[in-house]
Amino acid sequence: MKKISIVTLALLMSIGTFFTSCESLKNTNKTQRGAGIGAVSGAIIGGILGNNLGKGGKGAMGAVLGGVVGGVAGGVIGNKMDKQARQIDEAIPGAEVKRVGEGIQLVLNENAVRFDTNKSTLTVAAKANLDKLVPVFTEYPDTDITIFGYTDSTGPADYNLKLSKERATSVRNYLVSRGVSSVRFNVTGLGIADPIATNDTAEGRTQNRRVEFAITANDKMREDAKIEAGN
Repeated sequence: MKKISIVTLALLMSIGTFFTSCESLKNTNKTQRGAGIGAVSGAIIGGILGNNLGKGGKGAMGAVLGGVVGGVAGGVIGNKMDKQARQIDEAIPGAEVKRVGEGIQLVLNENAVRFDTNKSTLTVAAKANLDKLVPVFTEYPDTDITIFGYTDSTGPADYNLKLSKERATSVRNYLVSRGVSSVRFNVTGLGIADPIATNDTAEGRTQNRRVEFAITANDKMREDAKIEAGN
């Protein structure tokens, strides 16, 4: 999957150092070692990206990094998130899927989720793409989903902040109307914050007008993972 991105070089080097120094691994089975690798890799990836983002990131990446469980249980969660990320990637070709730590950052730009100009109304094409997410979210019910709305820098910042939250809310409301449990969602609008491209070009502004999802383990998934890990 070309669109699912992870950090690899520092990860591999750090995993090697970690496991050669852990005597406790000698007494684990393959499943436990595999989960351990997932947990450590998640922590390392989170640390690398967290340093780049700074502490207390506001958007989807910050929310994903804030939900790290760690340990063998974290590896169990990470394996489940791997499967979910692959299914999202296959469902929506225009999506950008990032597997970070024990969660998923999903970015849907205007090519995937478009709104009417200066409105929070979802277009027919946007609804069709969101419909593709419903089976995946339904298959993995034990996740929390935070939706972040963004705009480009055109227009007053306070207006864009309001509009971005209204658009994130529209996405949440549509997914709920299609059967996804409302208790799984939180929404927030970040307006012109955290641009992923320049606002000086039409193409860049299109990329910045986006909706991001932070998909993280809920309490049930965390507890189930601890039981599966033998904690």
